[in-house]
Amino acid sequence: MTEPKLPLAGITVIDFGQIYQGAYASVLMAKAGANVIKVEPPHGEPLRQRVPPGKTSTLSFAMMNGNKRGITLNLKTERGRQLLFDLVAKADVLVENFGPGAMDGLGVGWEVLRKKNPRLIYASATGYGISGPNADNLAMDLTVQAASGVMSVTGEAGGQPMRVGVTMADIAGGTHLYGAVMTALFERERSGEGRLVEIAMQEAVYFTLAGPLDIYHRTGKLPPRTGNVGGNTIVPYGVFPVKDGFVAVHTGTEQHWRNILIAAGRQDMLDDPRLATMHDRGRHKDLVNEIVLTWTQSITKDEAAAAARKHRIPIGPVRDVSEVMVDEHMHARGMLEWVEHPELGRVVMPTTPLRLHGMAVAPFRPSPRLGEHNAEVLHEMLGISAEEVAALKLEGVL
Repeated sequence: MTEPKLPLAGITVIDFGQIYQGAYASVLMAKAGANVIKVEPPHGEPLRQRVPPGKTSTLSFAMMNGNKRGITLNLKTERGRQLLFDLVAKADVLVENFGPGAMDGLGVGWEVLRKKNPRLIYASATGYGISGPNADNLAMDLTVQAASGVMSVTGEAGGQPMRVGVTMADIAGGTHLYGAVMTALFERERSGEGRLVEIAMQEAVYFTLAGPLDIYHRTGKLPPRTGNVGGNTIVPYGVFPVKDGFVAVHTGTEQHWRNILIAAGRQDMLDDPRLATMHDRGRHKDLVNEIVLTWTQSITKDEAAAAARKHRIPIGPVRDVSEVMVDEHMHARGMLEWVEHPELGRVVMPTTPLRLHGMAVAPFRPSPRLGEHNAEVLHEMLGISAEEVAALKLEGVL
C-alpha cells in the first residue's frame, strides 16, 4: 500500500517505533511513500496509554503515526513470533526503539531476523547505544538532555540547569535514525546485503554542543548558563520585549548591527567608536541593549517582523503553539495543512520537512486505530484469511 511516484514507494517497513524517537523516523519514511506497518502489542504502545477514555489517538500520536497501517502482534506467543518472521521475510526495514536486548529477549533480535531476511535493514534507536558501559541505563528525553550536557548550558544565570521545553533528544534521535536507514538502503543497492544500524540519543545531540564546547576549548572554563542573554561574542543577542510580546534578536554580522540602528532611527550611533565592532559592543553591552530595548518596546511583533524583512535583520517573533499551527508561511509551503481526522476532528497536521522538488507529496492518511489493519495486512502480505485473523485474535496472538 505504497504511495505512487514517491521516493520510498516499494519499500516495506516493519515499525516497532514507540513514543517519539522510533515513530518519528518511521513517519518520515511513511510520508516519503514507504509501506509502513506499525506493530503494537495487543494492549497498544505506551503513547496510547495517554489518550482519553474511549479514544485511541491524541494529536501527538496522530502526528507520529500518520500514513501508517497498524497491526497487533503478541511476540510472547510462538505464533506471534512466526508471523513476524513471515512479515520480515518480505520487508526491507525494521525499526525499533526498545531498550538494548529487548528484542533479543523475545527471540526476534537482529541475529535471528537477519537469517530470515539477509537483505533486512534492522534499525535500533536507544538512549545510550547497544554497547558501552552505559548501554543498559534507562533513557528518556529528559534524562538524555541531562546526561548529554544540554541541560548544563540551559537556564537562567545563577539558576539550576533546565530542560529544553520540547522533546529534542527524541526527535534528534529519530532524525538520525532515518538518515542511518537511508544510508543503509543506499549501501544495500551496492552490496545486496542488509545491515544493523543504530543510533544513541546521547550521541545524536552531541553536535548541538558545538558552541559551548568551543567556549570551553578556548577558555578552559565551563560555559555559564545565560538564559535568553548571549555572551560577549555576539552583541546584541537575546530576547527583547515588544508591545504585544517578545522578539528574539541575533546580530551575526556588522551589517546586521548597522541595520538595527537604521531601523531604530539611531543613525546617530552608526559611527560611535564604542560600538564599532562586535568586540567593542561586547564591552558596552548595556548601552547596546538599551538601544535595542528602547526600539523594541515601541513596536509590535508584526512591526518588528516587517522591519526585519525591510532592513535584513535576523529577528524572530516569539510565538506560542496556537500561533505557530496557523503559520501562513508553513501552510503556504505545504508543511502544515488542515485535515479531518476520524477521532480528533478538524486539526492541523504536519506533512514532512523533507522536500524533494518535482516529487509528489503523500496524501494525508490518519494514524491507525489499534489493530485496524490486522486483516488487511496479514491477507495482503501473508495470504491469511479473515477467519484465521479472527481466530488469532481469540487466541491472543493479535
